[in-house]
Amino acid sequence: MREQRTRINDSWIRVRLKLKSKLGENIYKNWIESLELVKIEKKSAVFNVSNSFIANWIDRNYREIIIETFKNEEIFIDEILFDYNSVNSPSFSNKENSYKIKDNKLSHLKHNLDNKNIELPSSPLDKRFTFDRFVVGKPNELAHAAAKRVSETGPVTFNPLFLYGGVGLGKTHLMHAIAWQIKKTNPLSRMLYLSAEQFMYRFVQALRFKDMYGFKEIFRSVDILMVDDVQFIAGKESTQDEFFHTFNALVEQGKQLVISGDRAPGEIDGLEDRIKSRLAWGLVVDLHPTDYELRLGILQSKVEIQSKLHPGININNGILEFLAHRISSNVRVLEGSLTRLFAYASLVGRPIDIDMAQECLADILRISERKVTIEEIIRKVADHYNLRMSDMISARRPRTISRPRQLAMFLAKNLTSKSLPEIGRRFGGRDHTTVIHAVKKIEELKNKDLQIAEEVEILRRMLEA
Repeated sequence: MREQRTRINDSWIRVRLKLKSKLGENIYKNWIESLELVKIEKKSAVFNVSNSFIANWIDRNYREIIIETFKNEEIFIDEILFDYNSVNSPSFSNKENSYKIKDNKLSHLKHNLDNKNIELPSSPLDKRFTFDRFVVGKPNELAHAAAKRVSETGPVTFNPLFLYGGVGLGKTHLMHAIAWQIKKTNPLSRMLYLSAEQFMYRFVQALRFKDMYGFKEIFRSVDILMVDDVQFIAGKESTQDEFFHTFNALVEQGKQLVISGDRAPGEIDGLEDRIKSRLAWGLVVDLHPTDYELRLGILQSKVEIQSKLHPGININNGILEFLAHRISSNVRVLEGSLTRLFAYASLVGRPIDIDMAQECLADILRISERKVTIEEIIRKVADHYNLRMSDMISARRPRTISRPRQLAMFLAKNLTSKSLPEIGRRFGGRDHTTVIHAVKKIEELKNKDLQIAEEVEILRRMLEA
């Protein structure tokens, strides 16, 4: 019996190594590493797990590859079973404390959960996204300071922290940085990071397999919950209801929430008013589009990394300034352009100069020439006239609001490639005929009102800078 147990343990060690190679380190650490093989009996592999949610996830996503990998070790099993007993003394003899998943049907009986022992199904974190690699400038300094405060895990006067802004402005970077810092300074803190899409998926699976108890035990046992891209649950009523109750439960326990979105809470269409209200309880921070100085700082920090990866590649003076000026819409595109330049220079054996940059990045430079978003236009016009962004998309019709709104629609028509119906939708769901009227109105005013003409030109230059 002891020899058989030793053989099984040795086989499991080899199986785990192969699973790590097949699945990758992040998945392995999150889901496989903590699995404890209890025994193999009657073509069934019995594993010890902390709760039904973890077991359900492993069975649904990794059952076949686990079974196949065992077969490669000449251990032929047909199913995997899960036991809820103590990890320190595993046993499968007590059927009252176990459940089996077979053919996607879950039947489980009584199980005892200790919140502090529940493994959190957090999404993998990007090792590049740390605070020391986040370049701070005026457009993002408040967001950075707020994220640092939350990561210190001490008393925080705002809850939740809501970060919002366009693509590539650093929301996800800051959320990963918070998670890494918490892991470093307070490893016992129960931190869960995932996207809103993953929250919804796990909620739906919990409903499907009648395991809401396990779902709630996980999501309401954390010290800090971070949900990325909350706009994804807009319009999804059941998911919003569960998110709302999870939010309330954690706040009542004094737990911290960090949420991100592509717009301010009040501007996310399809999001319930009660959730918008909750998200606005704490600190709402806008990550503004990068300015020239911040883009240049980002490039200067990244060029050091690229120089180490491609030793001997020379980059001429003025290249970083050229990129910072020409590529203004998205930090990811900016960083990717630098990566492409170094890779190209390494392959063809040429220094990085203006001619190469224009040749290598022709497609990016062409797209970046007119990359102004409707959200940026609304924000700039609202700031210029001392209005709220919510005023710009509201149904309010006083001239102090309607005129700036028309001007913003005019700029959206002339500075973006969006269709008239799309522009109308971005301005509070208005019809395309409203946009046509606004464009014609501003055209008329420009021709007879010098002040309007000057304001249009000022705003256009600000947006294209």
